Amino acid sequence: MNNFTTSISRRSLLASACAGLGLVALGGLTACGGSSSSDSNVLTVAASPVPHAEILTDFAAPLLAKEGIELKVKEYTDYIQPNKDTTSGAVDANYFQHITYLENYNAENGTDLVSAGLIHYEPFAVYAGTSNDLDAIADGATIAVPNDPTNEGRALLLLQDLGLITLSDPENLEATPKDIKDNPHNLKFQELEAAALPRALSSVDFAVINGNYAIEAGYHVPDALAHESSDSLAVEKYANIICVAKGNEDSKAVKALVKTLTSDDFKAYLEENYGEDVLPAF
Repeated sequence: MNNFTTSISRRSLLASACAGLGLVALGGLTACGGSSSSDSNVLTVAASPVPHAEILTDFAAPLLAKEGIELKVKEYTDYIQPNKDTTSGAVDANYFQHITYLENYNAENGTDLVSAGLIHYEPFAVYAGTSNDLDAIADGATIAVPNDPTNEGRALLLLQDLGLITLSDPENLEATPKDIKDNPHNLKFQELEAAALPRALSSVDFAVINGNYAIEAGYHVPDALAHESSDSLAVEKYANIICVAKGNEDSKAVKALVKTLTSDDFKAYLEENYGEDVLPAF
Protein backbone atom coordinates (compact mmCIF):
# COMPACT_ATOMS: atom_id res chain seq x y z
CA MET A 1 0.00 0.00 0.00
CA ASN A 2 1.53 3.26 -1.12
CA ASN A 3 2.74 5.54 1.65
CA PHE A 4 0.56 4.03 4.32
CA THR A 5 0.97 1.44 7.02
CA THR A 6 -1.68 -0.75 8.59
CA SER A 7 -2.00 -2.06 12.06
CA ILE A 8 -4.65 -4.01 13.92
CA SER A 9 -4.63 -3.82 17.69
CA ARG A 10 -6.26 -6.24 20.07
CA ARG A 11 -6.55 -3.53 22.63
CA SER A 12 -10.15 -2.56 23.21
CA LEU A 13 -11.11 0.97 22.12
CA LEU A 14 -12.17 3.37 24.82
CA ALA A 15 -15.74 4.56 24.55
CA SER A 16 -15.53 8.08 25.90
CA ALA A 17 -17.59 10.64 24.01
CA CYS A 18 -16.06 13.35 21.88
CA ALA A 19 -16.64 16.97 22.74
CA GLY A 20 -19.46 18.52 20.72
CA LEU A 21 -19.08 21.38 18.32
CA GLY A 22 -19.65 24.87 19.66
CA LEU A 23 -19.83 28.29 18.16
CA VAL A 24 -17.86 30.08 20.84
CA ALA A 25 -14.81 29.37 22.90
CA LEU A 26 -15.11 27.55 26.18
CA GLY A 27 -15.54 29.99 28.97
CA GLY A 28 -17.44 32.49 26.83
CA LEU A 29 -14.62 34.34 25.11
CA THR A 30 -15.83 37.65 23.72
CA ALA A 31 -14.40 39.77 20.94
CA CYS A 32 -12.52 41.89 23.43
CA GLY A 33 -11.23 38.98 25.48
CA GLY A 34 -7.71 38.60 24.12
CA SER A 35 -4.48 40.54 23.95
CA SER A 36 -4.34 42.54 20.71
CA SER A 37 -0.60 43.04 20.61
CA SER A 38 1.63 40.03 20.04
CA ASP A 39 4.65 42.30 20.58
CA SER A 40 3.69 42.63 24.26
CA ASN A 41 4.80 40.24 26.97
CA VAL A 42 1.37 38.58 26.93
CA LEU A 43 0.51 36.17 24.11
CA THR A 44 -3.07 34.93 23.83
CA VAL A 45 -3.55 31.82 21.69
CA ALA A 46 -6.79 30.13 20.67
CA ALA A 47 -6.51 26.35 20.63
CA SER A 48 -8.47 23.11 20.36
CA PRO A 49 -8.55 21.33 23.72
CA VAL A 50 -6.58 18.23 22.66
CA PRO A 51 -3.74 18.14 21.93
CA HIS A 52 -3.19 21.82 21.16
CA ALA A 53 -4.26 23.48 24.41
CA GLU A 54 -2.57 20.70 26.38
CA ILE A 55 0.68 21.30 24.51
CA LEU A 56 0.54 25.05 25.04
CA THR A 57 -0.33 24.82 28.72
CA ASP A 58 1.88 21.93 29.75
CA PHE A 59 4.92 22.44 27.55
CA ALA A 60 5.11 25.93 26.05
CA ALA A 61 3.80 28.15 28.84
CA PRO A 62 6.45 27.28 31.46
CA LEU A 63 9.28 27.77 28.96
CA LEU A 64 7.95 31.08 27.67
CA ALA A 65 7.52 32.30 31.23
CA LYS A 66 11.29 31.94 31.66
CA GLU A 67 11.63 34.41 28.77
CA GLY A 68 9.24 36.86 30.40
CA ILE A 69 6.29 35.99 28.14
CA GLU A 70 2.93 35.11 29.66
CA LEU A 71 1.06 32.61 27.49
CA LYS A 72 -2.72 32.68 27.80
CA VAL A 73 -4.61 29.79 26.23
CA LYS A 74 -8.25 30.07 25.15
CA GLU A 75 -9.92 26.76 24.34
CA TYR A 76 -12.32 26.42 21.40
CA THR A 77 -14.31 23.42 20.27
CA ASP A 78 -15.00 24.46 16.68
CA TYR A 79 -12.98 25.20 13.55
CA ILE A 80 -14.41 28.63 12.65
CA GLN A 81 -14.35 30.97 15.64
CA PRO A 82 -10.59 30.73 16.32
CA ASN A 83 -9.84 32.21 12.88
CA LYS A 84 -12.49 34.89 13.32
CA ASP A 85 -10.99 35.95 16.64
CA THR A 86 -7.46 35.91 15.25
CA THR A 87 -8.60 38.18 12.41
CA SER A 88 -10.38 40.57 14.77
CA GLY A 89 -7.48 40.71 17.23
CA ALA A 90 -9.43 39.10 20.06
CA VAL A 91 -6.52 36.65 20.24
CA ASP A 92 -2.97 36.99 18.97
CA ALA A 93 -2.70 33.57 17.32
CA ASN A 94 -4.36 30.22 17.02
CA TYR A 95 -3.20 26.62 17.08
CA PHE A 96 -5.74 24.09 15.87
CA GLN A 97 -5.64 23.81 12.08
CA HIS A 98 -3.46 22.54 9.29
CA ILE A 99 -2.11 24.70 6.49
CA THR A 100 -4.49 23.32 3.85
CA TYR A 101 -7.52 24.17 6.00
CA LEU A 102 -6.17 27.70 6.50
CA GLU A 103 -5.69 28.21 2.77
CA ASN A 104 -9.27 27.08 2.16
CA TYR A 105 -10.56 29.34 4.96
CA ASN A 106 -8.75 32.39 3.57
CA ALA A 107 -10.13 31.73 0.09
CA GLU A 108 -13.70 31.37 1.33
CA ASN A 109 -13.65 34.29 3.75
CA GLY A 110 -11.40 36.84 2.07
CA THR A 111 -9.02 36.83 5.03
CA ASP A 112 -5.24 37.09 5.09
CA LEU A 113 -4.20 34.85 7.96
CA VAL A 114 -0.75 33.27 7.66
CA SER A 115 1.30 30.46 9.12
CA ALA A 116 4.06 31.41 11.53
CA GLY A 117 5.43 27.86 11.59
CA LEU A 118 4.71 24.17 11.05
CA ILE A 119 4.47 22.39 14.41
CA HIS A 120 3.01 18.89 14.32
CA TYR A 121 0.68 16.60 12.46
CA GLU A 122 -1.91 14.13 13.68
CA PRO A 123 -2.21 11.10 11.42
CA PHE A 124 -5.67 10.42 10.03
CA ALA A 125 -6.66 6.85 10.72
CA VAL A 126 -9.35 4.32 9.86
CA TYR A 127 -11.05 2.85 12.92
CA ALA A 128 -13.23 -0.24 13.15
CA GLY A 129 -16.94 0.22 13.62
CA THR A 130 -19.27 -2.72 13.08
CA SER A 131 -16.61 -4.30 10.83
CA ASN A 132 -12.91 -4.77 11.52
CA ASP A 133 -11.24 -6.13 8.38
CA LEU A 134 -10.34 -3.71 5.59
CA ASP A 135 -8.83 -6.50 3.50
CA ALA A 136 -12.17 -8.31 3.45
CA ILE A 137 -14.38 -5.24 3.24
CA ALA A 138 -17.97 -6.09 2.33
CA ASP A 139 -19.65 -4.75 -0.77
CA GLY A 140 -21.84 -1.82 0.22
CA ALA A 141 -19.98 -1.14 3.46
CA THR A 142 -20.52 2.30 4.99
CA ILE A 143 -17.55 4.50 5.88
CA ALA A 144 -18.00 7.70 7.87
CA VAL A 145 -15.80 10.62 6.80
CA PRO A 146 -15.51 14.28 7.87
CA ASN A 147 -17.71 16.64 5.87
CA ASP A 148 -15.54 19.78 5.76
CA PRO A 149 -13.75 20.26 2.41
CA THR A 150 -10.09 19.71 3.27
CA ASN A 151 -10.55 16.92 5.80
CA GLU A 152 -12.99 14.99 3.62
CA GLY A 153 -10.49 15.09 0.79
CA ARG A 154 -7.78 13.89 3.13
CA ALA A 155 -9.94 10.97 4.25
CA LEU A 156 -10.64 9.95 0.65
CA LEU A 157 -6.93 10.15 -0.21
CA LEU A 158 -6.25 7.72 2.62
CA LEU A 159 -8.91 5.31 1.33
CA GLN A 160 -7.45 5.66 -2.17
CA ASP A 161 -3.96 4.76 -0.97
CA LEU A 162 -5.45 1.73 0.75
CA GLY A 163 -6.75 0.61 -2.64
CA LEU A 164 -10.43 0.90 -1.71
CA ILE A 165 -11.36 3.68 -4.18
CA THR A 166 -9.84 5.67 -7.03
CA LEU A 167 -10.40 9.41 -7.43
CA SER A 168 -10.80 11.11 -10.80
CA ASP A 169 -7.91 13.35 -9.73
CA PRO A 170 -5.73 11.16 -7.50
CA GLU A 171 -4.14 14.22 -5.83
CA ASN A 172 -7.30 16.26 -5.20
CA LEU A 173 -7.02 17.55 -1.63
CA GLU A 174 -10.66 18.66 -1.64
CA ALA A 175 -12.24 15.57 -3.15
CA THR A 176 -15.75 14.49 -2.18
CA PRO A 177 -17.52 11.19 -2.89
CA LYS A 178 -18.73 12.74 -6.15
CA ASP A 179 -15.08 12.74 -7.31
CA ILE A 180 -14.69 8.97 -6.97
CA LYS A 181 -14.03 7.36 -10.35
CA ASP A 182 -13.74 3.73 -9.28
CA ASN A 183 -15.56 2.21 -6.31
CA PRO A 184 -15.25 -1.56 -6.79
CA HIS A 185 -16.89 -2.42 -3.46
CA ASN A 186 -19.75 0.05 -3.94
CA LEU A 187 -18.81 1.69 -0.67
CA LYS A 188 -21.24 4.17 0.87
CA PHE A 189 -20.06 7.32 2.62
CA GLN A 190 -21.64 8.99 5.61
CA GLU A 191 -20.44 12.60 5.71
CA LEU A 192 -20.45 13.96 9.27
CA GLU A 193 -19.07 16.84 11.30
CA ALA A 194 -15.55 15.83 12.27
CA ALA A 195 -16.32 15.89 15.99
CA ALA A 196 -19.19 13.43 15.52
CA LEU A 197 -17.14 10.70 13.83
CA PRO A 198 -16.10 8.76 16.96
CA ARG A 199 -19.74 8.58 18.08
CA ALA A 200 -20.73 7.17 14.69
CA LEU A 201 -18.58 4.04 14.98
CA SER A 202 -21.42 1.99 16.42
CA SER A 203 -23.55 2.57 13.32
CA VAL A 204 -21.05 2.37 10.42
CA ASP A 205 -18.58 -0.24 9.25
CA PHE A 206 -15.56 2.06 9.51
CA ALA A 207 -14.76 5.71 10.16
CA VAL A 208 -11.85 7.90 9.08
CA ILE A 209 -11.26 10.16 12.06
CA ASN A 210 -9.29 13.38 12.54
CA GLY A 211 -6.42 12.94 14.97
CA ASN A 212 -7.52 15.48 17.56
CA TYR A 213 -11.08 14.14 17.77
CA ALA A 214 -9.82 10.57 17.93
CA ILE A 215 -7.58 11.45 20.89
CA GLU A 216 -10.41 13.27 22.69
CA ALA A 217 -12.62 10.19 22.29
CA GLY A 218 -9.96 7.81 23.59
CA TYR A 219 -8.88 6.33 20.25
CA HIS A 220 -5.21 6.10 19.30
CA VAL A 221 -3.21 5.38 16.16
CA PRO A 222 -1.96 1.96 17.39
CA ASP A 223 -5.64 0.93 17.69
CA ALA A 224 -6.39 1.87 14.08
CA LEU A 225 -6.79 -0.49 11.13
CA ALA A 226 -4.82 1.89 8.88
CA HIS A 227 -3.17 5.28 9.19
CA GLU A 228 -1.07 7.83 7.36
CA SER A 229 2.68 7.36 7.35
CA SER A 230 5.34 9.98 7.88
CA ASP A 231 6.31 10.07 4.20
CA SER A 232 2.77 10.75 2.97
CA LEU A 233 1.19 14.10 2.11
CA ALA A 234 0.31 14.45 5.79
CA VAL A 235 3.40 16.44 6.76
CA GLU A 236 3.49 18.68 3.72
CA LYS A 237 -0.20 19.47 3.41
CA TYR A 238 -1.70 18.76 6.82
CA ALA A 239 0.85 19.97 9.34
CA ASN A 240 -0.76 21.88 12.18
CA ILE A 241 0.44 25.46 12.39
CA ILE A 242 0.68 28.51 14.57
CA CYS A 243 -1.61 30.92 12.70
CA VAL A 244 -1.53 34.72 13.00
CA ALA A 245 -2.82 37.77 11.20
CA LYS A 246 -0.43 38.83 8.45
CA GLY A 247 2.32 41.01 9.92
CA ASN A 248 2.35 39.32 13.33
CA GLU A 249 4.44 36.33 12.30
CA ASP A 250 7.67 38.19 13.13
CA SER A 251 6.62 39.50 16.52
CA LYS A 252 8.89 38.63 19.43
CA ALA A 253 6.29 36.60 21.33
CA VAL A 254 5.10 34.62 18.29
CA LYS A 255 8.66 33.82 17.20
CA ALA A 256 9.46 32.67 20.74
CA LEU A 257 6.43 30.36 20.72
CA VAL A 258 7.33 28.84 17.36
CA LYS A 259 10.93 28.33 18.44
CA THR A 260 9.75 26.55 21.57
CA LEU A 261 7.44 24.27 19.56
CA THR A 262 10.09 23.34 17.00
CA SER A 263 12.80 22.26 19.41
CA ASP A 264 14.35 18.88 20.16
CA ASP A 265 12.83 19.09 23.64
CA PHE A 266 9.40 19.40 22.04
CA LYS A 267 10.03 16.31 19.93
CA ALA A 268 10.84 14.41 23.09
CA TYR A 269 7.72 15.78 24.80
CA LEU A 270 5.50 14.62 21.94
CA GLU A 271 6.99 11.14 21.92
CA GLU A 272 6.61 10.77 25.67
CA ASN A 273 3.06 12.12 25.90
CA TYR A 274 1.38 11.26 22.59
CA GLY A 275 3.38 8.50 20.92
CA GLU A 276 2.17 7.93 17.36
CA ASP A 277 -0.89 10.16 17.79
CA VAL A 278 1.00 13.46 17.44
CA LEU A 279 4.22 13.66 15.43
CA PRO A 280 6.62 16.57 14.79
CA ALA A 281 6.33 18.30 11.42
CA PHE A 282 9.82 19.81 11.42
